[in-house]
Amino acid sequence: MSKAIEQEISVLSSSKRGLAYLTANDWTLVADKASRVHFKEGAILIQKGKRANGVYLLLKGSARVVIPGRPSRTLGPGEICGEMSFLEDFPASASVIAEGNVEAYHLDRPTLQSLFELFPHLASRFYRSLATNLSHRLRELLGPASELSAGVPKPSALTEPPRN
Repeated sequence: MSKAIEQEISVLSSSKRGLAYLTANDWTLVADKASRVHFKEGAILIQKGKRANGVYLLLKGSARVVIPGRPSRTLGPGEICGEMSFLEDFPASASVIAEGNVEAYHLDRPTLQSLFELFPHLASRFYRSLATNLSHRLRELLGPASELSAGVPKPSALTEPPRN
């Protein structure tokens, strides 16, 4: 594996807002099957209302998630976009626009499905990561009051052993 790919995998695997449950081997498989794509400033990665044929994993640069009537959100290296359209096989609910030069891995639906058929544990970790990311994004939209009123423990409380 080249030094450049090792660095890209490091960016993806260390992101706190990325696919956190993927292993080093999972990332190697993903990097091997992904297409590397480049976007110039203002280019559209995902267009609201159109089906995205897969997902993008940002390697360099940042992209803005635009939903009319809502504050925009910025995605950075290690983050994913297009996942809702991928999951539901529906048109995208938001546009994602490059804020400068962006480099990303693109994984189309057939490639992902093939990987998941060959490596079911990869699929499990991929979907768990997506579920966690979408849950975090929903909590951000709802605000801190939603966590307190629902009595929902913080994510670390779900994974850390109790302390006596």
